[in-house]
Amino acid sequence: MLTKLMSNSMIRITIHKAEERGATELGWLHSKHSFSFGDYYNPKRIGFGLLKVLNDDIVEPGKGFGMHFHDNMEIVSIVHEGSLEHRDSMGNHDIIKAGEIQRMSAGTGVRHSEFNHSAKERVHFLQIWILTKERNINPSYEQKRLDLKKNELVEVVSGKKNNDMIYIHQDAYFLMGNFDKNKRVVYKIHNQKHGICVFVIDGEITIDKYQLQKGDSAEIIITNKINLKTLKDSKILLIEVPMS
Repeated sequence: MLTKLMSNSMIRITIHKAEERGATELGWLHSKHSFSFGDYYNPKRIGFGLLKVLNDDIVEPGKGFGMHFHDNMEIVSIVHEGSLEHRDSMGNHDIIKAGEIQRMSAGTGVRHSEFNHSAKERVHFLQIWILTKERNINPSYEQKRLDLKKNELVEVVSGKKNNDMIYIHQDAYFLMGNFDKNKRVVYKIHNQKHGICVFVIDGEITIDKYQLQKGDSAEIIITNKINLKTLKDSKILLIEVPMS
């Protein structure tokens, strides 16, 4: 892990390499944890502001997570490959396919299960948890198809209600993009009290001259914008989140 304070703008960037992530290997589950989760505990990796979980999960065919309980957490799942079968105590039963995004607001409490829907193919997805803005809200569920535009960061989750994106009960923003090689991207932050987490789903990028590859992340504070450049064809997730 590398932390750098850039003297010219006072931007603070912490780079977290893919191989530094925690890991859970259960035969049916292959999970990488950017922050402390389950049996992986790192006192220096408790979260990034109100972002508490960023898991990169692969689940073998027909396997998954049985019914379990959550409360007061916004849980977002983004499926990259395969399909994920969801059931919960609110009565929802859905299949989240590759290229789709799901949000479950646990609120006062909800039980749910997530299984690989396929008997033949793995499912690969990101699971992201953010603390809610208000405690003990009514649990709810939402699922949408991602409408990504080539070479553009597209807002897919927002704390502002908009029918084109997933609504989250927090002042947070998720953006995703598929980019060709040698593309430059500028992202301007909504609130200077927020931080930005950039996760490289695939490919290779630079942020202020720091190179990030697949599975790497950058955590950025004390800035009003960031500059990205792709070194290869790349898929990027950017999360802007309150720091307290």
